Amino acid sequence: MVRPTIILSAAAMASCAYAFAPQQVVVNRNNNLVSSFTTAMQASRRDFFIRAGSTALVTLTTATINSSPAVAATTPPTAEEIERIKVGYKNIQYLLDNWDKETTVCRENGGECKRDADAARRAMGLRSTTDPLFQIEKVFNKVKYMEDIDLDKLEQFFEATEDWNTAMNMSNSMAFISQFAEYNPGGGKDEVLKYLNEAEIQVKLAEKALSVILDCVTSSPQ
Repeated sequence: MVRPTIILSAAAMASCAYAFAPQQVVVNRNNNLVSSFTTAMQASRRDFFIRAGSTALVTLTTATINSSPAVAATTPPTAEEIERIKVGYKNIQYLLDNWDKETTVCRENGGECKRDADAARRAMGLRSTTDPLFQIEKVFNKVKYMEDIDLDKLEQFFEATEDWNTAMNMSNSMAFISQFAEYNPGGGKDEVLKYLNEAEIQVKLAEKALSVILDCVTSSPQ
């Protein structure tokens, strides 16, 4: 599994350098020189954030286990894609509210019960292409093209997508390890519970990040 490379700050700095770098000087009809620095300062904030976010979110997308190196979309997310985020968020909340129940599997007719982290991976969109959050990073990558997005929240959005990416990968690792911890050398049910608890911590972090993302894509600027 690929661990995410944290280069969001570097990408943003590189984009800032490009956005505010000195450009060629132009001449108006009165032959007065006008500095392009003034032009750059008057550029829209949306253009700046699109440049800053493009490199960062493409990097996050290719760093996740389910992503592909496809070219980033240039259209905003559809209503159906926004709904996927909402449904996925509710599923994660339900999982956390019912953690012990959802991560316990019992055999029929009063058989033995054991802890199973598969529900965590399913809620995070890591089990099936039909999971609401399956490859949701592709939807995140479209958010910067939304016309009615609150520009004041974009920085929080980019940070939250990075937090989501990290938590998703870590929760997947902890959940996967817990499924085999009982049978590994030195393992047992205590080891299963240890890694399951670590997975729960990561799912909580993912829920927090998704809450910020959802607020950004569903709120309009004042």
